[in-house]
Amino acid sequence: MTKSKENTLLLAEDFYSIQGEGITTGYPSYFVRLANCNLTCGATPKFVNKFKKEERDDRAGSFRGDLEAAGKATWTCDSIPEWAKGVNVDYDHLINRWIEQDILKDVASGLIHIIWTGGEPTIPMHQLAIDGFMQHFEAYCEVETNGTIVISPQLGRWIDQVNCSPKLANSGMSVKQRINEKALLSIRSQEKYQFKFVISNEDDVKEMFSDFINAFNIPLTNVCCMPGMDSRENFHERTRWVMEMGIKYKFIALSRMHISAWDQTTGV
Repeated sequence: MTKSKENTLLLAEDFYSIQGEGITTGYPSYFVRLANCNLTCGATPKFVNKFKKEERDDRAGSFRGDLEAAGKATWTCDSIPEWAKGVNVDYDHLINRWIEQDILKDVASGLIHIIWTGGEPTIPMHQLAIDGFMQHFEAYCEVETNGTIVISPQLGRWIDQVNCSPKLANSGMSVKQRINEKALLSIRSQEKYQFKFVISNEDDVKEMFSDFINAFNIPLTNVCCMPGMDSRENFHERTRWVMEMGIKYKFIALSRMHISAWDQTTGV
């Protein structure tokens, strides 16, 4: 695994766009995707290593992981091609990008949110790197996490919102891999957080309640759900289904607007 050097970020990609999912849907956002993840949803580490070694060059949504292909998962993480490899960049890389795009003042003011995503941005080396960056350039930031790693107090002091996407059994990951009580409680201790679930059927909803909402006493006002999909195909049908589930189970029902707008799951 490539490691970050001091005062650097192990960067997979970064881009300016609009938040397409979760309770900050619609906000102008700058996405900073950091490399590597402790989960490999829909795939095995061996499969992911093919991207690391550049033995595969599939784009998001155009492939199935080996766990999904074997029927051990119903979906595959679509951003594997991006986060499987990264490059160390110094903190000024992002600042210079914001200057080039004439958005530096808007990022500094919080008009544009910084979205730390991955991969998994709470991997310890990333927590240290984000903490260092935020000391260098303080701004409004959100952290997108799978909820399996404890958020340190050092990182927590900078986070304006945690977007936690816990993984269900349909990810192909074991219970031990995807549920960490201490990590989930560290997220609940944040001032502002949301738990967002991607669901495909009512069994997913029931699992969400039994394994997370009821188990960790998560308020439904902090729970939002979106439909499992990676293209515009059946977008409206899937969105309507999630809204019907929201009516029945009383969670926040949303869609994935970046898919509707661009027909892509990553890079937009």
